[in-house]
Formats: sequence, C-alpha cells, structure tokens
Amino acid sequence: MDYNSIRRKTRGFTVGFVGMGADHPISIQSMTNTDTHDKEATYQQTRRLSDAGCDIVRLALPDIKSAETIYYIKEREIPVPLVADIHFDYRIALAAIDAGVDKIRINPGNIGSREKTEAVVKACIDKKIPIRIGVNSGSVEKSILEKYGTASAEALVESALSHLKILDELDFRDVAISVKASNVPTMLRANRLLAKMTDCPIHLGVTEAGARTRALVKSSIGIGALLSEGIGDTVRVSLTDDPCEEISAAKEIISALEIGKTRGMDIVSCPTCGRTKISLISMLKEFEAKAKDAGLLDMDVKVALMGCAVNGPGEAREADIGIAGGIGEGLLFKKGEQIRKIKEEKLVDELIRELKIMKDVKK
Repeated sequence: MDYNSIRRKTRGFTVGFVGMGADHPISIQSMTNTDTHDKEATYQQTRRLSDAGCDIVRLALPDIKSAETIYYIKEREIPVPLVADIHFDYRIALAAIDAGVDKIRINPGNIGSREKTEAVVKACIDKKIPIRIGVNSGSVEKSILEKYGTASAEALVESALSHLKILDELDFRDVAISVKASNVPTMLRANRLLAKMTDCPIHLGVTEAGARTRALVKSSIGIGALLSEGIGDTVRVSLTDDPCEEISAAKEIISALEIGKTRGMDIVSCPTCGRTKISLISMLKEFEAKAKDAGLLDMDVKVALMGCAVNGPGEAREADIGIAGGIGEGLLFKKGEQIRKIKEEKLVDELIRELKIMKDVKK
C-alpha cells in the first residue's frame, strides 16, 4: 500500500530547509543534552547528530544568554535546522529568534500570559519562523488539570488547542503540535484525538521514556502505532542516552514500517535455536560493527544473517544479500542466487566485501 494514501493530510511549511507536513517525508528530530552555555560542546554534538542522520536538532535554552549558542552554531554553517526549546520566559524565545533559530517550541503550561505568546508569535511572523506547541503530561496548565483531575489525553489536547486558538487569531499558520505523555495509552489517545481536530503537522514522541529496552519498546509502540495509521509528520525517540542513539531508533521505526524510502540498511537475523551450528550472535555483533566502521549502514539494502538451513536459505533469498549457516560454514546468497560456500570465520569479512562492491557499483 502507498503510505501517502493513508497519511493524514496536513498543512505544510519549512523548518529551515526541511519540509514538514503531509507533502514532505517524515523527519527525525533529537535534542542536545550538553550544557547549552558550552557553545563548542553543543556545536560538536549538533554536528554528530547531523552526521547520524538527524533532520532537525532542538536545543534547551534555560536563559537569554544561552541563546548565543544558536548564533555560534549558525555561524559555522552546520547543515541542520535548529529549534529553540523555550520554557517559562518568553524573552528567551525572542533572543533565539534574533540569533537566527529556525523554529520555536513553546510549552503552553509555562510560557505565561496570552500577551507573552503574542509577542513570540509576532516575532516569528516577522522572521517567517514556525512554532511548535509542545504539550507534556508533566506540565499541563493548572486550570486544565483541575478540570480533568489528571493529565489525561483530553487535557493534553485541550491545552494544545487553546494555544492554537491564539495563533489562529493572529493568523499564524506555520504551526506543529505535540501532545506527549510517558504513558503510551495516553499518548496514543491524545494524538488520535488531536489528529481529528486540526490539520497541523503532528510531532510524535513518548516523553520521559527512560533508557534502553524500556524506552525503545515504549517509543516503538507509541510512535509506530500512530505512523501506521497515517498520523505523524516528525518524530523524536526520547532516550536517556547519547542523543545519536535516538536517531538510530527513529530510523529503525520508520524503516520497519516501510514508510517511503527505507532509511539505511535493513538487517534481519534469526533468534537462533538448537539447530544453529554457527556463532550467529557474535557474528551479528561483529557484522554491525564492521558495517558501521566501513560506512555501509546508510546503504538501502536488506541483509540477512540466518543460523541454519530451515528458514535461512528462504530468508536470505528474500534479501539483497545474506548468509545461511551450516556446520562450520555458511552459504552466501545474493539477489536470490546462491553464490558460494564460505568458512565460518570468514563469513563476516566476505559479507562486508560484497557489500562494498555493491556500494561501489551504485555510485
């Protein structure tokens, strides 16, 4: 099925040079976790995120002085748009706009009075900068919490739409919205409700998801379920980890759903069982490390590493290239054809060699 046939129709705009909305690919975002006052460290991490495939990078700006880092990074012509994450003090947003930021994120729960929001909107209109209304379950306005008794899906959506109304009244259209919760069912319900009530692009994420396995599972279910329904225009996988790990996770979610062009190498491997006669677990780790070092992970290919002759040959034949294990050796398959037998200790190196040849041919 063509994903665009089920994707929710939204308004569109650009964040720097990155398009957002239904007419554009789903973008991947992350956020720096350096001290934003440390300009060089923040610049270096932003560059690493860009190199990892991040489309849009967000920076936390705790005070007006930290906005100087926006200018510092922009001066070095880094190839990724920057978003200023604003809480409590609207003047920080104004400073970020003056420094050349590409987008402003405001939190309705703490930005303050309508007049302060209006000041930010007017500055964004002057500089043609979009805004994200970012609602989190941990910072919903007191009045809305009192109405619903908890940060429910309905509370998150009401908070977002009440601020969207202000922007609509100011005739400001370049708006994205996020309604995030650490609870996946709440996050799902909130985004489904929001999708029915506005045509703004939606930024998907599970907030405060945690670390490693727990966070990856929560984000994959929450973000993946909504994308599969056609909801969502940009994503951030929140991890308590190196931000570059968020990019890898987001790429895998998008790739698994086969949304648009696959973003990088699709590696499939069996979980191993008593029939496995090669050291597939260590072999997979070795392959991933060597493929990364060789700059092969950005290839648009499906690679299969299978442990035995039950599903191995069939799965390998479905891949662009793959191996199926035997006793102390494996078969190399390429585009459905068996190429040759290879000794176990040489399987990974031969697979890497073949992938390098494939990459050179595509240049």
